[in-house]
Amino acid sequence: MKIKVKVITKSSENKVEYDKENDLYKVKVTVVPEKGKANEKVVKLLADYFNTSKSNVIIISGQSSSVKVFEIN
Repeated sequence: MKIKVKVITKSSENKVEYDKENDLYKVKVTVVPEKGKANEKVVKLLADYFNTSKSNVIIISGQSSSVKVFEIN
């Protein structure tokens, strides 16, 4: 399944929320967006949220953007 994700970095908590109105997931991470650290944390949080392994969570587009598209297998 493909999902749209809005990443919020430098947050006070690590959290995944579904925004029904905009049909996207908001993922808050405490790390800064440098050297892929934020993307790694987002992948881990989404894997936990969807109860799957990190290898099943793939960034399809938006590698360096705050809005990304993920494939969850």
